[in-house]
Amino acid sequence: MGKLVVIAFFVAALSAFLGERIINLRKRTLASRKLVQTHLPNCHPIKSLEYGSEDLTILPNGHAIISTGLKDPVLPSYSDDPGKMYTLDMSEDSRMKPVELRMGRGFDLDSFNPHGISVYTDETDNSVYLFVVNHPQQKTQVEIFLFVEEDHSLVYVKTIKHEFLHSVNDIVAVGVESFYATNDHYFSGGTLNTLEVLLAQPWSNVVYYSPEEVKVVAEGFYMANGINISPDKRHIYVADLFDHNIHVLERLESNGLAPVKVVEVGSLVDNIYVDPETGDLWIGCHPNGWKLFRNDPEDLPGSEVIQIKDIHSEKPVVTQVYADDGSVLIGSSVAAPYGGKLLIGTIYQKALVCDLAKECHK
Repeated sequence: MGKLVVIAFFVAALSAFLGERIINLRKRTLASRKLVQTHLPNCHPIKSLEYGSEDLTILPNGHAIISTGLKDPVLPSYSDDPGKMYTLDMSEDSRMKPVELRMGRGFDLDSFNPHGISVYTDETDNSVYLFVVNHPQQKTQVEIFLFVEEDHSLVYVKTIKHEFLHSVNDIVAVGVESFYATNDHYFSGGTLNTLEVLLAQPWSNVVYYSPEEVKVVAEGFYMANGINISPDKRHIYVADLFDHNIHVLERLESNGLAPVKVVEVGSLVDNIYVDPETGDLWIGCHPNGWKLFRNDPEDLPGSEVIQIKDIHSEKPVVTQVYADDGSVLIGSSVAAPYGGKLLIGTIYQKALVCDLAKECHK
């Protein structure tokens, strides 16, 4: 009889704990949020990018570099092909057509699973290096390529692995072999990752990597996701997906980071693009993460793009630029403006390009 009482008590306590955690997870994922749609004019999908465009960046000449084909164990994937990298000339207007980047020898194309990306230009010779977070067999490593624009190719340079880089989501390069990276989980995969999401504790972090040192430089994120750098290179921006905000951190001489402020966004923030001219932040967001992870075809996850102006002022201006309930675009993860247009990428669906309102790109 005594054993039955103990077992009953344990089951009741576990049920109560799991119930509380699920309620908390629904709160973290904004499961009850009702999205008000905000559409932009002249939107059309980009051909050849039907299987995701999880991250992208735009070079000064208007050429976007796009990662596609990410395979995440908890999200849908509609192609068995390895991931690919594309360029897209944003100045071509209606004739926009992505061009696949050829990858040279010495790199395992079959297991390529690209996630976050970043570009670094070496001012000594104007060489452009592309950093790609790669998850072969769901592991984590960072690939460095030399981008040869006129040849539409990537020359493999090296692969970086480190125990501190165990669950990298995104990356921002600050040198030819140095970068800041977000770990979106404390554990490196499997059942423990699922448990970590359920517990929803601030265990993820930001790591600084260089050939000379590797160290954790910021901690306490519920799920550190997108990361980018200010145009003057003095500040780092980190998106905390499950806390719905952007952290502003100051770069120190030691390459460490000091917290400056937190800007509330009100959506599940993914990748960050920083306008090199205005310093505005453009963020691909998930308005309802519960729908994203459930992937119910009868109740599709939507998309949202947020712009933050004057982020270093006392009153940053946070604006919803685009929002859709999933009928047009599913799972937006990144957005970037160029030449009066907005390019929106998704985790596993199509990419979209739209006209921007004038007030958005002043």
